[in-house]
Amino acid sequence: MYLSFMFKILYIILLSFIVTNCSFKPVVKHHGVPFLDKKQKSLIVNKSNINDIKQILGNPSTKSKFDNDIWIYIERRQTQSKLKKLGKMKIYKNDILVLEINNYGVLKKKEFYNIDDMKNIKITKASTDDKFDRNSFIYDFMSSMRQKMNDPLGQRAKKRKKISQR
Repeated sequence: MYLSFMFKILYIILLSFIVTNCSFKPVVKHHGVPFLDKKQKSLIVNKSNINDIKQILGNPSTKSKFDNDIWIYIERRQTQSKLKKLGKMKIYKNDILVLEINNYGVLKKKEFYNIDDMKNIKITKASTDDKFDRNSFIYDFMSSMRQKMNDPLGQRAKKRKKISQR
């Protein structure tokens, strides 16, 4: 009787320990600018300048410098999937804002992509072949650089020469 009472108490303690450690809210990992879709609406093409953009969105995730400056802002939210997928992280929000700025620092073009837009983007299957033959100049140059990085003082070559002389 006393033993069964102890097992019941142990069972209740164990069950309460498990329930209190379980979280009912999903775990959300956030990366980038929060609420990018709402913040980008306040940017006006041909009116907003660099200072306005930095004040609203902060520094960009990526900058590209071609004819015009291209700034890229990213927002990504992930949560854990259901138990049947063993808790793998699942992306449920993925927004990208691409801003093009002219030479005067004024917003010239604004493009906003959400997760549904990115599913429609076609990615090419073509690839570039590498043309590094063993007789090419690039192959010789890169192999000599690799040898100098691995043995900068030439100690291995001296050891090989001693061994071959024996």
